[in-house]
Amino acid sequence: MTIWAVLPAAGIGRRMGSSIPKQYLSIDGAPLILHSLRRLSAVKKIKKIVVVIHPEDSRWAELEKSIKEEFGNRIITVMGGGERYQSVLNGLTALTEFAGKDDWVLVHDAVRPCVRTSDIENLIQKVSLHSIGGLLGSPVDNTLKRVDKKLTVIETVDRESYWNALTPQMFRFALLKESIQTVVVSGKQVTDEAGAMEVAGFKPIMIAGHKDNIKITVEADLVLASQILKNQASDNGSK
Repeated sequence: MTIWAVLPAAGIGRRMGSSIPKQYLSIDGAPLILHSLRRLSAVKKIKKIVVVIHPEDSRWAELEKSIKEEFGNRIITVMGGGERYQSVLNGLTALTEFAGKDDWVLVHDAVRPCVRTSDIENLIQKVSLHSIGGLLGSPVDNTLKRVDKKLTVIETVDRESYWNALTPQMFRFALLKESIQTVVVSGKQVTDEAGAMEVAGFKPIMIAGHKDNIKITVEADLVLASQILKNQASDNGSK
């Protein structure tokens, strides 16, 4: 089984409100993107990691140079697009000369630095038995309310069938590439790879992952992520 990875890192962090793209914000002395790269790199089955950056990114070149010894030739750098799915498509296109149509591709958010290696390996093990692919997720814990535009509660939603979508998400190379191309042609907006697969008519499977695999969205998340990483280090939880 051959596995590749794509790490979309072309965002500019509008919601964070920082002058620095959030993937370069630091936790415990290292930028978020480096934490995420290390978690992926710890999975030896992953042959190469495609890092997709913004065309005006002025920070990656220096970082890539500084980590060359650590990652060797496992990293490929390509330019991203205006939307996440376009960036992922650019990453997949860069893999075309290497990947077979039935190879697997893991796509992971650059700003999810706390993903556990054990969760990635569990995803690989379980999804590799599936014809389409799947993603890490966690069941919704809180009571869900549906509201109108004025934030008036319309109804309470049964949460039993609802999960939070996490990353990595893992799919067959050719199917994922074709599905994202379908999204581009259709003009539909999707926020993750599973969404692109759904638009193309496929049904991914959900694999339970730990809830500490948080996405850094606002400044307070940096403090939480730092604590999570410390906790994982103390109990070997990243493994």
